[in-house]
Amino acid sequence: MKTTQDFDRISIGVFPTPVQKLESISRLLGTQVYVKRDDLTGLGLGGNKVRKLEYLLADAKAQGAEVVFTTGGAQSNHAMLTAAAARKLGMTPILILKKRGVTARQGNQLLEHLMGVDVRFMDTDDYADIYAEMDRVGKALGRPYYKIPCGGSNALGTLGYVDCAREIRDQGLHFDHLICAEGSGGTMAGLALGAKLYLPGTRVTGMMVDSDPFEEITVRLMREAAALLDADVQVSAEDFDLRDLCGPGYAIPSQEGNAAVAMMAENEGLFLDPVYTGKAFAGLIAMAREGAFKPTDRVLFLHSGGAGGLFAVGV
Repeated sequence: MKTTQDFDRISIGVFPTPVQKLESISRLLGTQVYVKRDDLTGLGLGGNKVRKLEYLLADAKAQGAEVVFTTGGAQSNHAMLTAAAARKLGMTPILILKKRGVTARQGNQLLEHLMGVDVRFMDTDDYADIYAEMDRVGKALGRPYYKIPCGGSNALGTLGYVDCAREIRDQGLHFDHLICAEGSGGTMAGLALGAKLYLPGTRVTGMMVDSDPFEEITVRLMREAAALLDADVQVSAEDFDLRDLCGPGYAIPSQEGNAAVAMMAENEGLFLDPVYTGKAFAGLIAMAREGAFKPTDRVLFLHSGGAGGLFAVGV
């Protein structure tokens, strides 16, 4: 079997990120809650996409790309971080985003403006339209280009969170549960596969913040990443749990999510966002109140960033 160290990777983040115990939250929820601070990955305002981009942009460089395309919603953290990483590496980012959400110069749109990024909007709900537009624009530019999918969620990007699971193991604590937001699939798939490889006894739960078929997406990405690693593991939907936290819709704040954002801020001085981490933490709170965790359980919450969106969407 290969390891993630066998793949080309460009160092653009600060790792390992800390694991910290949330003492006040632990008392409130009656279990041992910790946070993996992937909001502190060191690029832009931080966030989970940096781990994926280290692999994806290494591949882009290896292919001679000068232009990097990606996509997402108007306030996509992934798109903002892709642009920041591309700028850092001397590549030209072009963002072709869905015209959904806050398109004004706020939040991540402000950050992209500060970086001088070419941002274009398409009024479509189908990413196939956007990927076709990337090819049209790229060919018109006449420069070698590289397309990164929404969320960086393909097999190569998924390796970033397989490696995160290894990093968690090396930080020395055993966790009974690992909780993360699931918005495009790659982070969740990487953690679920990584748990099979490096974290025996850790149950991974993805809190779905969109309405995509995540059981299918997660299994597919796990299998594709396992194939890259030549890992002799059997993958199925029984390897993880999913919980629907989408609420009124993707990128639309929910009452439970907003309450979770406030709870974390008031008790730990940490800031979640209303689109991903707030809804995911609301799921953790619900599980605790339903009795899913024992008082002695260690529950690790992945803080995947999203500060830019907090200043655009609000709570």
